[in-house]
Amino acid sequence: MIEKKLKELGIEITEPAKPLAAYVPFVKAGDFVFTSGQIPVENGELKFKGKVGKDLSLEEGQAAAKLCLINCLSAVKAAAGSLNSIERIVKITVFVNSAEGFTAQPQVANGASNLLIDIFGETGKHSRSAVGVSELPIDSAVEIEMIAKLKE
Repeated sequence: MIEKKLKELGIEITEPAKPLAAYVPFVKAGDFVFTSGQIPVENGELKFKGKVGKDLSLEEGQAAAKLCLINCLSAVKAAAGSLNSIERIVKITVFVNSAEGFTAQPQVANGASNLLIDIFGETGKHSRSAVGVSELPIDSAVEIEMIAKLKE
């Protein structure tokens, strides 16, 4: 069912990106999967670089958040075997590489939140933090971590 929805949305879930340092892409603890922070990387290339509100528009920030979320789903799929195993998206934390004075982090995070609801419906509704930061690894525009609960 989820795979069909992803296909309708034109989204392909690939293997998780290789970590940039000494960590793993996810940890499965009981019925929960905790992803490491995922950046907007596609085919090994950083797609959105710089500060939202200076180097990138709000819309580009939202697109970066969407790509980060897709990478989170990739990590969850690797942990669970299938996205159909997800019972609920519990929480996402969205870090936005923000220009001075940029305060639209919640709108940037909506790029990811709206996609979760489009994919999962009610079970995609989640708690969330959207945080403005002065820098992110490799000058990424956005970084997202996610917690998902799996079906028992």
